[in-house]
Amino acid sequence: MDRCKLANEYHDKGFNCSQSVVAAFADLTGLSLQESCNISGGFGAGAGTGELCGAVTGAIMTLGLMTPVDMDDPVGSKKRTVALAKEFQKRFSERFGALRCGDLLKNKAVPTEENAPAAVRLGITGHCSVMIVTAVEVVEEMLTDRN
Repeated sequence: MDRCKLANEYHDKGFNCSQSVVAAFADLTGLSLQESCNISGGFGAGAGTGELCGAVTGAIMTLGLMTPVDMDDPVGSKKRTVALAKEFQKRFSERFGALRCGDLLKNKAVPTEENAPAAVRLGITGHCSVMIVTAVEVVEEMLTDRN
């Protein structure tokens, strides 16, 4: 399954950045498409404020959904999930120099083999689509690294 392509297709249908990322991983998170879109619906466009990019919040939600809380060790669970969130943000920021939706828009990143290979492979040039497929790509890299 090409999750990058799938996420871009969701975005092309009108789903926001966060929804597109979370929905692309529905097969792994156990959420339905409807549930994926419901839970992430308010996080597009930096939750409507231009703050943390919706593709980033969608990726962090996805990592959280795939790292279930151990009810006997909530503190340890929280630490694991926060570590994943920080690692994702580090990797994404290294590619684009920002995490804020407003800053990313202002920076007008051009996809290259170095910062967005999936976007280059799919011929994607639209700003939000580049952020979406790159967020999916980074999550997939992190999942591969864990295995």
